[in-house]
Amino acid sequence: MKATIVTLPGDGVGPEVTAVAVAVLNAVAEQRGHAFTFEEHLMGGCAIDATGEPLPAVTLAACQRADAVLLGAVGGPKWSDPNAKVRPEQGLLGLRAALGVYANLRPLRVHPTLAALSPLKNEKLKGVDVLFVRELTGGAYFGAKTSTADAATDECKYTVTEIERVAHRAFELAGGRRKHVTSVDKANVLETSRLWRSTVNRVAADYPDVKLEHQLVDSMAMLLLTRANCYDVVVTENLFGDILTDEAAALVGSLGLLPSASLGDGDAGLYEPIHGSAPDIAGKGLANPIGAILSAALLLRHSLQLENEAAVVEAAVSEVLTWGPRTRDLGGEATTHDIRDAVIAALDAAAQPVFFTGQRVSG
Repeated sequence: MKATIVTLPGDGVGPEVTAVAVAVLNAVAEQRGHAFTFEEHLMGGCAIDATGEPLPAVTLAACQRADAVLLGAVGGPKWSDPNAKVRPEQGLLGLRAALGVYANLRPLRVHPTLAALSPLKNEKLKGVDVLFVRELTGGAYFGAKTSTADAATDECKYTVTEIERVAHRAFELAGGRRKHVTSVDKANVLETSRLWRSTVNRVAADYPDVKLEHQLVDSMAMLLLTRANCYDVVVTENLFGDILTDEAAALVGSLGLLPSASLGDGDAGLYEPIHGSAPDIAGKGLANPIGAILSAALLLRHSLQLENEAAVVEAAVSEVLTWGPRTRDLGGEATTHDIRDAVIAALDAAAQPVFFTGQRVSG
C-alpha cells in the first residue's frame, strides 16, 4: 500500500513522540511491503511563532490532501495567556472542523502489569476495556461566544444531524465489541441533552442487537471510578467527553499511554496521543511515546485499513509494557528512544519465521 501521512509534531514533547511513531510506522512499512510518505508541517505554538497563525494555510491544505494526519501536541506556557487573540488550541479546533472529523475515539484498557500504578484498587481495574466516542465538532467549544466586563456566554448548540452521525458511529463500533452503548448527557437540565437523548434513542432502533443505556454526566463521573469494567462503548457530547476521558485516563496510571483517533465519514483521520505538550520535560528524552505509537496503530486500522499491522503494533507495545523497559512515568528509567527501540525490536521478533525441527510445540 502507498499512503501519504502528514505529521504535525507541534510543541513541547510533540516532536519527540511523533518521531518515534513515524519510526514505528516505517518499521511496519518495511516489514509488510508498504510505502508511507511523510510530510511534516507546522501547527500550534510553533506555527504562531513562525507565521503568526496556529494553522497556516499550507498546513491545512496538506492535511486535506493526506490519507491521514499524525499530531504530536500543541501549546505550552509561552502561549498560555487565555486572553491572547491567537492561541495554539485554535489550530487544533480549526483543523478538526476543516477535516470534518466529528467522532473522537479514545480506547481505554488497563494493562495488567501496570494496575499498581493506578490510584484505584486493583479489583476495580479487572476487565476495564472502554471505548469513548466523543462528538468533536459541536457543542460549547464551537458555539457563539460573547464577553463583556461583567458577563460572558458560550453557546452550546447541537443539531439532530450532528448527534445522529456520532451515535451511528458508536453503535457500529459496539457491534464489533460487546454490543453495549452507554450514552452520557445531562437531560434532566439541558435542552441540548434532551435532544441528544431522544436522537440517540431513535438511532438505537437501527441496532436491535446492541443494548443502550443512558447515564447523567455527573453520575457517570462517579461510576467510571467505581465500576469502569461495566462499560463497553461510551458516547457523549464534546465538553462532557473531554472531561470524562481525561478522568478515565487516571485509571491506566499515566496519560502517556493513551491514543486517540478523530474520524469523519471518509477514511482520512487525525491521530494524536491524548497527553499535552509536557513542556517541563521537553527536549530531555523522557517523554513516554506509547500513546503516540498506539495512535499510529489506530491510523493503520482506521485510515489505511491495515488491521493486521495495527494489531501487530499493539501486540509489540503490550510486550514492552509487560517486560520493559519503562519510562519514568511508569516507574522506570527508560528514555523515549529506549521505548522506540524496544517496540521496533518486538515488531522484528514477531516478523521472524518459525522453524520446526520435527517436534510440534503445543500452546
